[in-house]
Amino acid sequence: MPSNMPSHRDQVITEINDLLSKHGFDTSNIYDRSCFDLVARRELLLLLMKVLVNVDGFSAAHAEEIKRVARIFLASPILVGLKSKNEVLEEDVVYERHGIPVITPSTLRNIVVEEIYPEIFADRGGYYVQIDGQIIKDLREEQNLSLQDLAYQAHVSRETIYKYETGRVRAQPETAFLLESILNMRITLSVNLFQAPQQEKTHETGEGEPRELVDLGFGVINTNRTPFDALAQPETKKSKNLKKTEPLITDLEKNRNNKVLTRMATNLKDLSDVIGTNSVFILEKKKKDVDCIDGVPVVHNWEIGEMKNPAEFLKMLAERRECN
Repeated sequence: MPSNMPSHRDQVITEINDLLSKHGFDTSNIYDRSCFDLVARRELLLLLMKVLVNVDGFSAAHAEEIKRVARIFLASPILVGLKSKNEVLEEDVVYERHGIPVITPSTLRNIVVEEIYPEIFADRGGYYVQIDGQIIKDLREEQNLSLQDLAYQAHVSRETIYKYETGRVRAQPETAFLLESILNMRITLSVNLFQAPQQEKTHETGEGEPRELVDLGFGVINTNRTPFDALAQPETKKSKNLKKTEPLITDLEKNRNNKVLTRMATNLKDLSDVIGTNSVFILEKKKKDVDCIDGVPVVHNWEIGEMKNPAEFLKMLAERRECN
């Protein structure tokens, strides 16, 4: 990779951050050693964004981690890139890497500024669009066109038109745009970039650390490629009387010194403010008169051991959240 690539990437991240900030998004600090570089929120839309010059550098491990975090927070993971191998990515086309949608900075700008969403996506064999088969069928029948009539005008087979109408196949852009010209109506569907990953049937939580939180009734997921150590959320089966709460982002002590903990507190506070959730330090060792670190509540393992349910834990967080 040329030596100017990292600085170019930094420039792209800065431009994206400025773009989102100017158009109503709250944005986080930059976390370039994480599975995501930037978190951004506008109303109910939460984005986890990774920025790379060459998107082939996005690993499967990073993809799985960002998808896990996105599922927990109902966020949309997006990879923004400039090229793949030696080919420049095209504007207004959605690509994919390890199940994460990929777009260019200019495509992101079109979405944020102009509310123009891409319709074309790249897959094996070329470019495609999703089309609304019911609209095609309704318009064809309104215009008294048979399947064969429409197929002849669109230069495809009768069977292909039937498959379009029944949603069995996707279309190449040229064919879709020709059909739109014939029917005088838009039939293509925008790519849903902001869809959060589906929740898996098998619940992911319950196996993480610290065990004290798990025993109390929290599901815990440990993370390896994020600015925090774990995510925790009360398990509904064990917390019937507790209203639904947002997941917690958690840092663990891990023999870290006060300087490191203070730096991590800055990250926790920043992310929790943008995401709209709570953050907490779980400390193993008793630290004298420490109830919070730079505004992030601190709870010790021995305190968790004396609690009866998640509600008591959340109450303690609320009491310690505003400390200085």
